[in-house]
Amino acid sequence: MSEIRQDPTTREWVIIAPERAKRPQHEPDNTPTDIPEWEASCPFCPGNENQTPDEILRLPASATASDWQVRVIPNRFGALHSSGDTGRKTAGDLFRKMDGVGVNEVIIETPSHNTPMALMTYKQVENVLIAYKERYNSLKKIRQLKFITIFQNHGWSSGTSLIHPHSQLVATPVASPYYRRKYEVAINYYDDVGKCLYCDLIDEELNLGERIVAETGGFIVIHPFASRVPYETWIIPKEHRASFGLCPSAYLTELSVVLKNTLLCLYKELGNPDFNYMFDTSTTDDEEDPHYHWHIRIVPRLTTVAGFEMGSGIYISTEIPEETAKIMKKCVGSIKT
Repeated sequence: MSEIRQDPTTREWVIIAPERAKRPQHEPDNTPTDIPEWEASCPFCPGNENQTPDEILRLPASATASDWQVRVIPNRFGALHSSGDTGRKTAGDLFRKMDGVGVNEVIIETPSHNTPMALMTYKQVENVLIAYKERYNSLKKIRQLKFITIFQNHGWSSGTSLIHPHSQLVATPVASPYYRRKYEVAINYYDDVGKCLYCDLIDEELNLGERIVAETGGFIVIHPFASRVPYETWIIPKEHRASFGLCPSAYLTELSVVLKNTLLCLYKELGNPDFNYMFDTSTTDDEEDPHYHWHIRIVPRLTTVAGFEMGSGIYISTEIPEETAKIMKKCVGSIKT
């Protein structure tokens, strides 16, 4: 029996229809192939640093030439550029536009060409998180940049164009309507109840226990009640903060374990699926916001968004999150750190 569930954080509706998973379809072979540790033609591999734009950040900072763990560089093919005017311009009575102002950076996560985050060491994942935070906090000082998105595209169907493990950061002068809606829902809830929606969501999920994948001292991992896609996973800090940029550095060590273990179990249980992950955080002007609560969303690309989803805006998921959470919880529990 299918259900239509409402996501309490957006008020959008999702159809949970497990019977649709029985439809005949070709299952792609997504087993990892033999990828070399170093690739001569890859601009992100050590020794090829001259093939990328000048780096913005490297860890460790004192590393020489090809001796580094993480590099941050401008995206050579970025959709936005640093110069221009953020003032609205008109193109007729109804149409508004602005210059494509913003920042697009690439975080090269590891020197190893063939080691996705799921298979990295905890320290390497922590280095990536440190780079995220350093660049986030640096860019938020630029007044015209109002919204900063950190994301990773893993696998061809996710939108990536290079195999070498990397993620991106994009800073824009506007927040998208999707995030504006999330903020509005959170603000309305706070106005009605006097508490953070996400803090209450954490309490409710912990009380029910049905969709908990993992819990640590500082974070919970859940499969949300109205999962848009099978195995959609959220990592939520227990302590209220609207902005990832304000996350204490000490938390990044714990978060590296949580993030790596979650990705490792998706890797094991789903055969290295393509996925996207996103850091959902406040606008740069609202970092002390009592309404919003930053978190990470991981969205596996196990199904195809088709005409109904695009036409209605309502997603159909073929898995029940209470069931997928059990599978992931068992996997996470088996990992020895």
